Amino acid sequence: MPETGAGMMAGKTVLVMGIANRWSLAYAIAQALARQGVELVLTYQGERVKRAVEDLGAEWHGTRVYPCDVSQDASVAEFFERLGADLAAAGRRALDGVVHSIAFANKEDLERPLADTSRAGFALALDVSAYSLVAVARYAAPLMTEGGAIVTLTYLGATRVVTNYNVMGVAKAALEAEVRYLASELGPQGIRVNAISAGPIKTASARAIKDFSSILDHVAQRAPLRRVTDPAEVGDTAAFLLSDAGRGVTGDVIFVDSGYHILGV
Repeated sequence: MPETGAGMMAGKTVLVMGIANRWSLAYAIAQALARQGVELVLTYQGERVKRAVEDLGAEWHGTRVYPCDVSQDASVAEFFERLGADLAAAGRRALDGVVHSIAFANKEDLERPLADTSRAGFALALDVSAYSLVAVARYAAPLMTEGGAIVTLTYLGATRVVTNYNVMGVAKAALEAEVRYLASELGPQGIRVNAISAGPIKTASARAIKDFSSILDHVAQRAPLRRVTDPAEVGDTAAFLLSDAGRGVTGDVIFVDSGYHILGV
């Protein structure tokens, strides 16, 4: 059923990058934004997921869907040029927010120790999972003429050793550093940059992590709330950070993980 509303973000336009299916965290965020009256812009990479993203976008009135391959500078530049022209033609005053929910590493590099990561695999993981935020921010900022917010997604493995997270932990560490530097650079333009560190959730990408089910079980048993994270909780937190309610928060990592990150041994 389509979800629309006239909530605290009515009239805002937000770009959500990284939706692959209904189990994506990006999809949960888009749902939360739609409930707040946001007009959504979605992207997809490759023809394989085009139809799926278009079908998901049809759930929300007025959603725009575009191709964008964040590993190719020309594709990123072309997408934002098209988006800017389309927003202007539609009389939209600006782009108000961006959700960056993109990460990738070769399966074999996730399965092997970090010391055995190939040079090419390391470069790919850092390029898609971390550098892509830099590229997106570069082109999105000029469209955010009235300020706004950028939100990306990270994980505890950025700052602590998580078994089998391997090269992705290094990529997420770079991503979190980028959040701080971009927040400092874009702050004078009224653009806030934050990350959400979500607890482990059953998504398509999570299945690439070896023994992921054991991580879920451990968190459910040990987290202060004694449960794993609900994707809707991540969506609601993103909506807060993207809205005026989060106007004083930037350069931060917000944990939405049932409190698991506070634990020691």
